[in-house]
Formats: sequence, C-alpha cells, structure tokens
Amino acid sequence: MKDSILITGACGQLGSVLVKALIDIHGQDAIFATDIRLNNALEFHVDILNVLDLEQMQAYIEKNSISQIYHLAAILSANGEAQPLNTWDVNMTALLNVLELGRINKLSKIFYPSSIAVYGITNGQRTVNQSDVLTPFTAYGISKAAGENWCQYYFHKYGLDVRSVRYPGLIGHESLPGGGTTDYAVEIFHKAINHQNFDCFLEPNTCLPMMYIPDAIEATLRLMDAPSQHLSIRTSYNIAGMHFSPDEVFYAIKKYYPDFCIEFKPDFRQQIASGWPSTINDINAQLDWNWHPSFGLESMVEDMINNLKKKTALNTI
Repeated sequence: MKDSILITGACGQLGSVLVKALIDIHGQDAIFATDIRLNNALEFHVDILNVLDLEQMQAYIEKNSISQIYHLAAILSANGEAQPLNTWDVNMTALLNVLELGRINKLSKIFYPSSIAVYGITNGQRTVNQSDVLTPFTAYGISKAAGENWCQYYFHKYGLDVRSVRYPGLIGHESLPGGGTTDYAVEIFHKAINHQNFDCFLEPNTCLPMMYIPDAIEATLRLMDAPSQHLSIRTSYNIAGMHFSPDEVFYAIKKYYPDFCIEFKPDFRQQIASGWPSTINDINAQLDWNWHPSFGLESMVEDMINNLKKKTALNTI
C-alpha cells in the first residue's frame, strides 16, 4: 500500500526542502504539506493546519488516509526565549498531539526533529556523545529533550515507530533564517551576495556544529528508510556534519568576496551558543544506518554562493 505522508511546518527552513525531496521519491499525490500560514513563494501546495488542534488534525489524517508524519512544526531557540512558556506549550502540545494521533491511527512511522540544544551547558569546547547527560537551559532545548523522551515512551509502550535526529545548526540557500541561534551562518551569505557588511550576533571564535541542508535531508531520509530492527536509539540520534566559528566561515566567504566586511556585536544569542557543544560524536548513526555527511566548510560555502548567485540573477531578469 502506498504511503500518504503528512509534513507539519512545511514552510520552514527544513520543511521547504524536505517536502520537495519527498515529492521526488513518493510523488506529488502522496505528500501533504501543511503549516499554520502560507508561503506563496514555495513550489508546492500547502494546506493550513493547526498542530495544536487535535480534532482538526484527526480529521485531516482521516480525510487523506495519512500513514506517516514528519512533524517539523516548532518554535525555535532564539524566538523561543522571547516567550518561554508559550514555546513549551506549543512545542509539547503539538508533539503529544502527533504521538497520540500516531497511536490512535496506527501510523507506520513518525519523524521528530530534535537539536543539539538538548545538551545545554557543555563549556562549548568538547565533543558530546550520544549518551551524555542532557541539561538544556533554553525553553526550546527543554522542550526538545522532553520530546525525545516522549518519543521513546510511545515506542516502548505502544510500539509506535518514532524516529529522530539531533540536528546541528542548519544552513541552506532555499529560505531565510527562521529564528534559530545558528541563523548567522545563513544570513552572512545573503549579506555577502548583496555586497553588504555583516553584523554578527556571536563572537568570532564561537565554534558550533553545523550541517548543510542537503546533508540534513539525506540523514532524515536515510534514518526513515532504515529497518526498524537496526535502530538502537529511540530518543534521538546524534548526527554530525561540520563545525566552524563565525570567523572561519567569514574568511571562507571572503575568498569569493574580498571586500566583504564583518563586525561582531554579540547579543543574548551568544549566551545560548556558549553553552552548546562544539563537535558531535555520531558513531551510533554511523553504525546503525551508515550515516556520513557529504559537505565540509569549503564545499558548503562554494555551493551556497553558487546557488544564491543563480537566484540573484533570476530575480534581476
């Protein structure tokens, strides 16, 4: 039987790319992209769906015979600190709705994105391992850590096949920043392409784990395709891509734009970033479902610039 796949948060940085990848694999008719608001710039149809409304979601699942859910809708780290209690309410209510609907409707698989924000205070310089203690200190990180445990609970108690990865900071050319602490690594490219100086909200030597969107999509699809019996982690898998500081990505971009300038103006996001790890040990993902990233800093910078230049050229025609 052909899968019918629901994606929540389809208009976000990850969702907008993941939907297109899923359409390529399963066909347009099998993919149901949803969000709380529309984005007319996207190349696919999006339905309005409120993930906080259990009855509305149940009706949507029944109407479209949904068999899988990729649950991407969430309030991210930086935006989440403005209203921490609301972040907890939104992120947790949405996830519990998805898990309950997965149980009730006997869905075949659910994907839940977690984050390196679950680690919290790590002194910012060490590698974090899969089994390290989680001590998140942001509302977003707290919600993601709790969400991982709920996913594991539903797997063990109800047999619901929930799968998850802890994304590093994500970088892509398809969309603008969406309210995360690592958003500087997207915005800096747009400034360079437009020949504008860049004000960075992190300190120059703040090294963080990052991942190019094509690698994030590949990791997601590879995990979801893996046989269930091969999976040893039912909270969330560590996955690694690359790691760099604002200074390092700035100088990598400067090779293409020699006149590009940066000024460092750390704000509240520096405190968040200072508590996150600098590198990630993802040996479990490597062993369980053969995870290996394709992009490093130099190849990512080249690909980002080439794609953004193409978009700029199209917009000026």
